[in-house]
Amino acid sequence: MAEISEMEAQFFRFLKIVGVGFKARAESEGRLLFLKLGYSHEVELTVPPAVRVFCFKPNIVCCTGIDKQRVHQFAAAVRSCKPPEVYKGKGIINCNIYNNKL
Repeated sequence: MAEISEMEAQFFRFLKIVGVGFKARAESEGRLLFLKLGYSHEVELTVPPAVRVFCFKPNIVCCTGIDKQRVHQFAAAVRSCKPPEVYKGKGIINCNIYNNKL
């Protein structure tokens, strides 16, 4: 298995966290993801071996990797922690999907 530093990211998935006080942070070289989503505790997610996570801002998470299926599956697992609400729009939103609201 290749080292993380040698891994070339080919697939990206950007997630935007919308809500007051909702934050994300990545630790231990993209191996752990901590989410503050309004619950009484932080949600801790362990990142799979073929995926790496970056937090550009406290509300933008980037999942990268060389395996498309694992990247998208982990992004879906992160999104399932707080799916977007229909009316208020709070939650974790997939930035790669465009809204038709104008």
